[in-house]
Amino acid sequence: MNALRSYEHDIHAVDAGYVRPLLAAIHLIVAKGRVAIVDSCSNASVPALLETLTALGLSADAVDYLILTHIHLDHAGGAGSLMRLLPNARLLVHPRGVAHMVDPSRLVAGVTAVYGAAAVGRLYGEILPIPESRIIAATHGLEVDLAGRELLCLDTPGHARHHISVLDRRSSSCFTGDIFGLSYRELDRDGGQFIFPTTTPVQFDPAAMHASIDLLLSHAPQVMYLTHYSQVRDVAEKAARLHELIDAHVGIARAAQAAGSRRQGMIRAGLQELLLAETERFGCVLPAAQVLDIFATDLDLNAQGLDAWLDTLAG
Repeated sequence: MNALRSYEHDIHAVDAGYVRPLLAAIHLIVAKGRVAIVDSCSNASVPALLETLTALGLSADAVDYLILTHIHLDHAGGAGSLMRLLPNARLLVHPRGVAHMVDPSRLVAGVTAVYGAAAVGRLYGEILPIPESRIIAATHGLEVDLAGRELLCLDTPGHARHHISVLDRRSSSCFTGDIFGLSYRELDRDGGQFIFPTTTPVQFDPAAMHASIDLLLSHAPQVMYLTHYSQVRDVAEKAARLHELIDAHVGIARAAQAAGSRRQGMIRAGLQELLLAETERFGCVLPAAQVLDIFATDLDLNAQGLDAWLDTLAG
């Protein structure tokens, strides 16, 4: 499988090689030989990313920015290792994420508490710190210049409070991390693309997610680039469906709210039913078992996130 996908306006996606093919994409924006990288994924993704730069006739010296949409480790786990290999790059991250990039110990501890040290080590390796002098806090409305190509940072909470999206005015596109959901290429059909929200723990906020999607639409983007996985078109149609599916997620969670120890399992079962109904509505030709295999981890994480969100309502 070719790990590199090149799009119009000198935008490229490299498969991060995270867990399975076509799960996580790292995006490169190129302007006059200068580069901005959006998300780093894990330490194991770094070699493929450097090979991609070489394949594009670029060097590590050409990278001006590494932009993290948020600090979940499938997006930011390799940032410290990568920054050590990019001598001219500055890291852009939400202001809430700066301290965690300077000292990732609390971030690692939180992930380890959920998944265990062995799993964290296997998936991400050692999370290295980044000097604060190399970090730019990506406040809402911050504009950065990539060789004359303007990139606008937008505060887009809902998936996480430390989430940003990046608007590339030249291509009329947004790099959306996880706020514009999941769209796995295996489910593409007749040029159409399936979309499904991600409510990963622990900061899911449905009202904020709705508002963030509307904020992105207010800039009239023609294309979205998702970390999971890359280019999505028909933006307004996808956004409308995401709004409906977010509400469906909330409805499933609220229906299980009083279920006690069975709550998360009930939510997971409801999400599985929703996913299969949605793929059928979309006209997906994959067998249900394959769809469930592709989304297995996402269904688990979405259920955990909704369960955690219900706890915030109780508090």
